[in-house]
Amino acid sequence: MIRGKMKYVNLVIDNRSNSTDTFYTYGCEDESVRKGQKVYVPFARGNKVREAYVFQVTDRPSEEIRGLKYVEHIDEEISLTEEMIDTCIWMKKRYLCRYIDAVKLFAPAGNVSKRGKKREPLKGLTGEKQDIEELTEEQQKVLKILNRSVLDADREIFLLHGVTSSGKTEIYMRVIAECVSCGKTAIMLVPEISLTKQIIDRFIGRFGADNIAVLHSRLSPGERFDEWKRIRDGRARIIIGARSAVFAPASDIGAVIMDEEHETTYKSDMTPKYDTVDVAVKRARLQKASVILGSATPSVVSYFRSENGIYRRLILKERYNRVPLPVVDTVDMREELKAGNRSVFSRQLYETMRETLASGQQVILFLNRRGYSTFISCRECGYVMKCPECGISLTYHKSRNRGICHYCGREQELPQLCPSCGSRYIKYFGTGTEKVEEETALLFPGHTFERLDMDTTRKKGSVSRILGAFEKGRTDILIGTQMVAKGLDFRNVGLVGIISADVTLNIPDFRSPERTFQLITQAAGRAGRGDKPGRVVIQTYTPENYAVKAAAEQDYERFYSTEIKMREYMGYPPYSDFIQITVDAKEKENAAEGAGYCAKLLAGMLGNEEKENLFPPQEIVSGSKKKNFRQYMLLKCPTGKRKKYMEMLETVKNSIIKDKSKKYDMAVDVNPYSLWRS
Repeated sequence: MIRGKMKYVNLVIDNRSNSTDTFYTYGCEDESVRKGQKVYVPFARGNKVREAYVFQVTDRPSEEIRGLKYVEHIDEEISLTEEMIDTCIWMKKRYLCRYIDAVKLFAPAGNVSKRGKKREPLKGLTGEKQDIEELTEEQQKVLKILNRSVLDADREIFLLHGVTSSGKTEIYMRVIAECVSCGKTAIMLVPEISLTKQIIDRFIGRFGADNIAVLHSRLSPGERFDEWKRIRDGRARIIIGARSAVFAPASDIGAVIMDEEHETTYKSDMTPKYDTVDVAVKRARLQKASVILGSATPSVVSYFRSENGIYRRLILKERYNRVPLPVVDTVDMREELKAGNRSVFSRQLYETMRETLASGQQVILFLNRRGYSTFISCRECGYVMKCPECGISLTYHKSRNRGICHYCGREQELPQLCPSCGSRYIKYFGTGTEKVEEETALLFPGHTFERLDMDTTRKKGSVSRILGAFEKGRTDILIGTQMVAKGLDFRNVGLVGIISADVTLNIPDFRSPERTFQLITQAAGRAGRGDKPGRVVIQTYTPENYAVKAAAEQDYERFYSTEIKMREYMGYPPYSDFIQITVDAKEKENAAEGAGYCAKLLAGMLGNEEKENLFPPQEIVSGSKKKNFRQYMLLKCPTGKRKKYMEMLETVKNSIIKDKSKKYDMAVDVNPYSLWRS
C-alpha cells in the first residue's frame, strides 16, 4: 500500500505496565497532528486498538522502522497542551513514575454524557453574600506586589505568612480577580475536600458560578469530565479544588494559589507520589505564572527557602478584624493524673467548656487521629521511648511487643518501669475520637455534638452536612481530627480544646515537632474569629517541649529557630531529601530478596563515603487486606545530590524491569510524609 506525505509520532500507550513504559513510533497521515493529542492505534501482536498520547511529532523517524504501524484515529474531543506533556516528562524523571501515570493526572475521567445532559456540581449553589471591607495597610501592600507579579508574568514564588484570620482569603480573591480581568486563569488549591464548600460559597458570592470550576475526588466521573471540558475550552477561569486541581487543563494560568501550604495532604501517597508545590512551580514556570503559598504556619522547608531567597516572603502580622489572638492555656496532664483525674478532659477544659456553652458560644474539640497512636510513653513524667541514633519515637508493634525505629530498624524491648522516673504508667499511648465522643455525651448531656473524622464522613455530602449544622448553630460541640484544624471559619467558636498534643509530637517522623506546632496553632486559630476573643486549652504530658511552648505563645519564629538547628544537626530536610524505596512481592521471600538486591546495588553505586546514607531494609507489617508482602528502606540524599541519587534509583528500577525472572516490583517516594506503620 502506497501512502502519501505524513508525520511520525512518538506515543505513550495507555497501558499501565512497566514493560511498555516507553515511546512507540507510529506513522500519521493527518499532518495536523499535534503534541498532546489523544489518538487510537493498533498495538502489540494482536493489533488491538489502544488509546495513546502524542509526546513528539517529527517529519522523519530517528531510525528505519520495520513493520511501521499507523494512527487510526485522532480524538478531537480530548487533547493535552505541550506544557502538560512537558510536565509529564519532568514528573517521570522527578518521581520515577510511568509516563502514563503522569498523563492520567491531566487527562479527564469519565466521558461525554450520552444524553447530552449537563452535569453541574455547583448547580443550586447561590454563594455567600459578602460585605467587601476595605483592606488594611498590610493587605494593600501585599496585594500590590502580588498583582504586579501576575501582570508582569515574572514566574515568582511567594510565601504569604499571615497569622490566622489575617485576611489571606480576601487577598487570594483579589489576585484571582486580577487574573480574570487580564484574561488569565487562576487555580485555587485547598488541602481538604471538606474546605472546598466553604471556599466555593465565598467565591460564587464574589465571582458567580459560571466562572468557577471545581476539581476534586468526590465528584462523579461524569462531573469531572464536564468540569475538565469547561476548563480546557476556557469557559471557566477560576478553578477550585484539592491537590488534583493542580493538574487542571488550563493553558493560560496567571496564578496558582496553595492555601495552608504546609498541609501534608498536598503530598500524594498514591502513584505518582508527587508533591503539589513542585508541580505548581513547574507548571507556573512553563506558563509564566506566579505561585502563592499561604499559611499561618509555613512548613519548615518553605520558610527555609524564603530565608534563602528561593521564595519571596510577604507577611501579615495582624488579624483583619483587630480582635486579638485567642488566650491559650496549657494543662499538664501529668498533674491531672496525680490529682486522680483519669478522664480525657482536664478539669480546666471541662470548666472552660461549661462557661463557653453557657454563654451561647460553640466548642471545637480537636484530636489528631481517629484511631490509636502507637508511641510508648510514661503518663507519670512524659518520657517517650526514642531511637538513640535517629532521635525518632519508637513505634509499638503489638505482634512483636517491641518498640521499633521506622528509620534505621533498631528494636528495643518494652521496659516494665519508666527508665526516667521508675513509674509503672509506661505503655503505648492512644485516645480515639470515639472515646472523646463518649465522654462528651456523659459530661454534657444537654448539648448537641457531632464527630467529624474519616469514619463519619464516608458518605457523599456528610462533610457538608456536619459542617453546615455547626455553622448554623445546630451543633454545640464539634469533635474532630485534622479536618477541623484546616482553614474552617466559624464566627461563634469561643473555645478550642486540644485533647492531646502529644499524639502528633511522638509520631515516628522527624517532622513531628513541626506537625505539633502547626496543628496546635491552626486549631487555636479556629477560636475567636468573630467579634469576641477566643480561648484555647492545650492538654499535654510534655508542656516544656519547645514546639508546644512556641505554639501556646503562637510564636512561629521562636519555633523555627529551634527546629532548623535540630534539622541541620541531624541532616534532615531541608538539608537533605529522604527517599523511601519500597519492594513489593506476592511471596515473603521474594520481597526480602528484592530488598536485598536493591540495597546491594545502591550500596555499590554510593561507594564507601555515602553508603551510610542508606538505612537497612525493614519488613512492613501491615494491617491491610492486600496479600502482597513488602519491605522498605530509606535513603538520605544530601543537598545537591538529588539528581545523582534519582539516576541511581532509575538504574536499579530499570534493571528489575528488564530482568523478567525478578518476582518483585520497586517503587520510590521522595520525602514521604508518613513511613509504613504496623
